[in-house]
Amino acid sequence: MRFVVTGASGHLGANVVRALAAAGETVRAVDVRPGAALSGLDVEWFRGDVLDPSTLESAFAGADFVLHLAARISIAGDPDGSVRRVNVDGVRHVAEAALTAGVRRLVHCSSLHAYDVGAIQGPVRENAPRATDPGLPAYDRSKAAGEDELRRVVDRGLDAVILNPSGMFGPVDPEPSRMGRVLLAMFKGRMPITVRGAFDWVDVRDVAAALIAAADRARPGENYLVGGHRASVTELGRLAAEVAGRRPPRMAAPLAPVQFAAEAAVRLAGPRRAGRLLLTPESLHALATDPVVDYSKAIAELGYRPRPLAETVADLHASFVADGRVSSKR
Repeated sequence: MRFVVTGASGHLGANVVRALAAAGETVRAVDVRPGAALSGLDVEWFRGDVLDPSTLESAFAGADFVLHLAARISIAGDPDGSVRRVNVDGVRHVAEAALTAGVRRLVHCSSLHAYDVGAIQGPVRENAPRATDPGLPAYDRSKAAGEDELRRVVDRGLDAVILNPSGMFGPVDPEPSRMGRVLLAMFKGRMPITVRGAFDWVDVRDVAAALIAAADRARPGENYLVGGHRASVTELGRLAAEVAGRRPPRMAAPLAPVQFAAEAAVRLAGPRRAGRLLLTPESLHALATDPVVDYSKAIAELGYRPRPLAETVADLHASFVADGRVSSKR
């Protein structure tokens, strides 16, 4: 089978491409630039942009499955409109190109954030309300709107499924990703104080496996939540300290004053630099939702099995030690 992976140079994309290559599949890696995590892999590189439909038509030619992972992640709004362009217009372009190319199936990676998690009473399930309220973060609304664009093309005959992963981290993460930066700071002992709040965390390798399984096993037109383990930031800090041989965080600050400080930090940083901050009003909004994710559908239909959170933290630490970003356990 020939797989095409958009966003192949990203954190999730690199893990999907690696898993496919390890399984002996034929892979075309599509992105605007090659990534370090793809170096040395026996895959076809193709320069493509989800905002340029003409590049997608060539990229998808001859594909059996398209795994659409390209996205613009933001915890600092959408000041230049790029979040909506990539996550909404880009999804429409990919879906239309996949329909034109006659691919067997498009697997779209959306997000748990496509749901209005804070408004849901009880576990989040696939039929939960979507993130459409104007007061919700721009990223959340863009992921919900992107799914709507995809479904319009499904109505025209495209076979597509949607996966909604929770908060991803884990190896391979060379850049690193935003959560990779958080864990890196924890491994180095640079986050002695955490913030209250929790989220559902999942290993990026498990999400990659679920996406690949969905190409063959998912039911057409369905959503699948792909969660992991609910844990507070303090619990993550303790796991990170344990594998790094450091003292665990001393305390967790309440969300309200940190939210106030984060709003001030975003204003001072300005639109261009706000995206590099680890704590913003939008990232704190996610922690305040503290979701319980019901991913039993993915377990039953995709054979999904998330690994223990402690294993993910330990493996990420080992990868950072291997590439010299942190010292070995003291």
